[in-house]
Amino acid sequence: MQSKQEMWERAAAFHGHVCGGLTIGFQAARYAMELLEIDFSKDEDVVCVTENDACGVDAIQVLLGCSVGKGNLLFRLRGKQAFSFFNRKSGKSVRLVLRPGPDMPREARQQYLFNADYKDLFDVKPVPFTLPERARLFASQPCAVCGETTAEQWLHAQEGQLVCPDCFKAYSRFF
Repeated sequence: MQSKQEMWERAAAFHGHVCGGLTIGFQAARYAMELLEIDFSKDEDVVCVTENDACGVDAIQVLLGCSVGKGNLLFRLRGKQAFSFFNRKSGKSVRLVLRPGPDMPREARQQYLFNADYKDLFDVKPVPFTLPERARLFASQPCAVCGETTAEQWLHAQEGQLVCPDCFKAYSRFF
């Protein structure tokens, strides 16, 4: 097991700099590790659904092995510093929501976040949605308009042909 400092250095190296946002994700990942008895996921056993696309997501990738490519890092963008974690093996899940913190300069806030006990930083809540299914593989087809190969779940039927999202012309009579 790596020390807090070793995990932090890995997260900071991956992210490219140290900031409060990275620290939030770092602390959320560490708290999830404790609550759900998880560690780095080599497959899809650990899932994170993040409600933001900010710096903290990088720490979650490094510490928990969640990634978009593996299909175990999903975005449910709500603009909140909130993360839902699932342990597929145990069936446990948790949603961690950052509590409001003291108003202080950026660097002081980053230090506050890093030094605080993660239990003091987050509200622990039930996850308000079900565990997403495992990543699926889809066949691909060429778009009838541009010819670019597109995964089938993204294609739209338009005038009897399959077209990609870029070529699809949405129809609506509502305004």
